[in-house]
Amino acid sequence: MSTSETSRFVRLRVEMVLEITDPAALSGTALESIAAEYGEPGGESAEERTRAESAVREDGAEALASLIDPFDLVGEVPGVELAQASWSSETVDYDPDDPDAWDLDDEDGEEDEEDDDGSGGDVPHNG
Repeated sequence: MSTSETSRFVRLRVEMVLEITDPAALSGTALESIAAEYGEPGGESAEERTRAESAVREDGAEALASLIDPFDLVGEVPGVELAQASWSSETVDYDPDDPDAWDLDDEDGEEDEEDDDGSGGDVPHNG
């Protein structure tokens, strides 16, 4: 593909740190979502459903990941179609009072790619 063909594709990276304030409500909502997705217990995907239910009961990060859907984030944005998405969540040590706790520059050691005009490609958004 030429640059003009690929320039319409944008990789949007979003990183958030969320505090789970009510683990029971989170896992309950995740279990409801799993029940809606898989239908009645005992069907063809009973084993997969059981694994998913176990994961969201045991781990708040798994419960959260099961409820977050990138399609929902951009579904209402005009002129945009989600081409591909992946996401994950993990439990992290985080101190909201530590001024160095949110250092995205050292996250993965990668340099920002430059746009065609030589400027960095990131647009900061704090909203």
